[in-house]
Amino acid sequence: MSAEQHEGQPESHSMRIAAAWTLVGIPLAYGLVETLRRASALFSG
Repeated sequence: MSAEQHEGQPESHSMRIAAAWTLVGIPLAYGLVETLRRASALFSG
């Protein structure tokens, strides 16, 4: 991709990517925290 192709893209493209990562990242982070909490309970007795 050349610089000419990126100049025509609006800023909303970056905002859509950020919003998509937020929608994916929040549940992913929650699942990771819950997994670590339950794993620590499993190994701590």
